[in-house]
Amino acid sequence: MRTIIKLISFAPLLVTTQVFAQEIPAIGDQAPRPATQRVEVGARQLNGTELRRNAMVAKQLYGRDELDKYGDTNVLDVLKRLPGVNIQGGAARMRGLGAGYTQILLNGDPAPPGFALDQLNPSQVERIEVTKGPTADQSAQAVAGSINIILKEAPRLSQRDLRMGVNYNYEHPVANANLTLGERFGAVGVFAPISVFQWRNQSEFENQRFMPGTNNLPALSMQSGGQLNWGSGFNIGPRITWKISDEETLSLQTFANKGHWNNQTIYQNRTLSGLPIFEDNNKSYGTFQNIRGNGQWVNRFSDSQRIEIKLGLQDAANTFNVDTFRNGGLYLKTLGDNKDQGITQSGKYTQLLGEEHSLTAGWDLEWRKREVTSATALLGVPLLPQFDGQPFSARIDRNAFYVQDEWEISPHWSTYFGLRNERIETQSRGTGATVSNSSSVLTPLWHLNYKFDPASRDMIRASLTRSYRAPEAGTLLARPRPNQSFADLTQTNTELAADSVGNPALKPELATGLDVAYEHYFSGGGLMSIGAFHRSISDLMRSITSLEIVNYATAPRWVSRTVNFSQATTTGIELEIKGRAGELMPSLFDPKLALNLRGSLNFYRSNVAALPGPNNRLDSQQPWAGTFGLDYRFSDLPLIVGGSLNFTPSYATQQSLTQTVDAGRSRAIDIFAQMPLSKVLSVRASANNVAPLENESRTLLSSGYFTSSTRKSRTSVGVGFEVKL
Repeated sequence: MRTIIKLISFAPLLVTTQVFAQEIPAIGDQAPRPATQRVEVGARQLNGTELRRNAMVAKQLYGRDELDKYGDTNVLDVLKRLPGVNIQGGAARMRGLGAGYTQILLNGDPAPPGFALDQLNPSQVERIEVTKGPTADQSAQAVAGSINIILKEAPRLSQRDLRMGVNYNYEHPVANANLTLGERFGAVGVFAPISVFQWRNQSEFENQRFMPGTNNLPALSMQSGGQLNWGSGFNIGPRITWKISDEETLSLQTFANKGHWNNQTIYQNRTLSGLPIFEDNNKSYGTFQNIRGNGQWVNRFSDSQRIEIKLGLQDAANTFNVDTFRNGGLYLKTLGDNKDQGITQSGKYTQLLGEEHSLTAGWDLEWRKREVTSATALLGVPLLPQFDGQPFSARIDRNAFYVQDEWEISPHWSTYFGLRNERIETQSRGTGATVSNSSSVLTPLWHLNYKFDPASRDMIRASLTRSYRAPEAGTLLARPRPNQSFADLTQTNTELAADSVGNPALKPELATGLDVAYEHYFSGGGLMSIGAFHRSISDLMRSITSLEIVNYATAPRWVSRTVNFSQATTTGIELEIKGRAGELMPSLFDPKLALNLRGSLNFYRSNVAALPGPNNRLDSQQPWAGTFGLDYRFSDLPLIVGGSLNFTPSYATQQSLTQTVDAGRSRAIDIFAQMPLSKVLSVRASANNVAPLENESRTLLSSGYFTSSTRKSRTSVGVGFEVKL
């Protein structure tokens, strides 16, 4: 059950539009940079391409242009169009790897549990940084990389913006609005964005299952129908900055959201052979809320000394109610709640060792607890009386200490050394004994940059890093969750409809990584990049299904649980190019043509040692992915139009020795048009998921049993207005 905080061939392809000028970020909001860059803060504005070239660590930066272009109402829709990023299951993924391999940061700090990017309005964001390798001053839970969401700070001048829009996907339009208020009162700056949002989406599906039926003999069934989800919510993220003196600053940033969600799935059943077991119609609903507060104190003791202290508090609560129906009546009812609480505290001290050399030391502490309570009734009778209503909790304590050295050795060479030691302690509680586990991760990091000529626009980047992936709190909870299609615990379910249970003994995955990239920056602001990466992973976590004797059923049950399964490797090649068409292809386009082109092409390979090939890849890692986009500004009209295309092919994954998962191709086409009507008013129209493909997937067992699903979503269209008050 989702908690429903719904809280990017070798010839140059065409890549993301120019990032317009934006303010240089405050120290601590980005990966480390040489001391000379920090001294220049505030001297002038650098655009995203310049910031990317000057960064000590390989990264991509996206500012207001990319955030505003399509009129998106949530950050998740922005991320799906970025090179090397794709969205699956409502989570952002890099390099084709699962969501747990990609670290999501807010202002450089790990996003709290329950935080959902699809409930954050892009107008509340200053920029997005996509970093390929970890740094010591940020958590090393970034095997694939990090996506850092930098929220807006209090403006230097008054700001009053209102954005309103309507979107349509199914049945009727839904509304959204965002009001941004910013003001400065002497040394105090105040920024207060407020967003309200609604969603209503529908998809159609056709499912086929070949598996044992009610008489335990093979049966083939077909189910078709539709799934509708809808809901609404609001969020507010006020920020206050107090410049106590030229050397000392105190800031407080909070974020709160609240809302409700609904899902409904209705099936039409067909028996093709045997006596099949069908999935049941269901309706679910619930609520979500999240409150987060962060304080930051910065003091520059001198031109060469600086200290930064942070404190963060987070509290999230979600409720859910799931009703399934059989033979016209209520068959199964599950209700419960999830609670997440956390405290973070961090600090770092920076000492300049010279004009182009700095040393930073710091610490990072976190305490996090997740508690789940649920109860399920089968025809009004408790299904798991020994578990129902009992709180199951998982606690994660993390402490890290690090040191990093940033040094511009010469006009040609610059380097970054980092060492981070992170200790993780987990504790899972339930009706049985408490299970504790601890591990320590030492992550050395080295980033090296070489510029062919200090005045040229060509450079090589290389990184050698250690990173890790920690188990999510939910995977540690030992509470069983019976499959709803086989809720009768006196019978054995099937391998294709397994129960699920957590594993308190999970250990983190460790990854050693190598990245190498060549970057060329065009004089007009465009760029071209080609890079390669490799990761070697130990203690790989994967969900494995087995037939077990369990204490919650009188018959053997197929159970799926996450285990430390094997060792693995993954390798990839990443190509990216962006800029004006006349700059990228001068023989085809006029240099003055206001056409921006962008594109990327990424190739991935992976190998899980415990499984035979050829498809023993990491979970859901596609063999390749491509993006293409353009936008054009008319010379005789105040109009900008553009679009983007994302595509991944079909592929198969050997999930275990007996199970294979096939994923179909996917395609996303988005288009937009923007027209300023005056200096203070502009209108934007957009369409997302134009001409959607049917998404196909299949799980196949070595016995010949299988389940398959074909799903088709709908196009969403929207119109929005922006008013500068």
